Amino acid sequence: MVNKSNIGEVTIEEKGFRLTIKQKEEPVQQVVAAPVQAQAYTAAVPATVSAAPTSTSPSGSTKPTEPAAAPAENLITIKSPMIGTFYRSSAPAKPSFVNIGDEIEPGKVVCIIEAMKLFNEIESEVKGKIVKILVDDASPVEYDQPLFLVEPA
Repeated sequence: MVNKSNIGEVTIEEKGFRLTIKQKEEPVQQVVAAPVQAQAYTAAVPATVSAAPTSTSPSGSTKPTEPAAAPAENLITIKSPMIGTFYRSSAPAKPSFVNIGDEIEPGKVVCIIEAMKLFNEIESEVKGKIVKILVDDASPVEYDQPLFLVEPA
């Protein structure tokens, strides 16, 4: 009955007996901004390649993809600080936090990673320009997986 009313808390005291009833609170969703490790990106080239990577087009056909060119030495990689699901915006209808060519500064939110039903805002620790987004929206990411390439300013 208390949960259905606008009453937050009721306390009844009589003859040494005290009863307190509190309204059930909705679970608080905590958003934690985890520190992002920004490091220079270095690509390790495998000695042998057994098969060409493939990607699926919207029509469902599979086609070989071009191997990614090794990034320039001066680029910084923003990596995932946790395992979760990568989102470029706060909601499907909202604009992306950052796009290719956007200038970023330390503290600017670049994406959200959902982990165990918590949405964690990932902030940049570097100043520069987004050169490449390495992960598709709503894709699972691993700890320390590269998310963005940034040209430092």
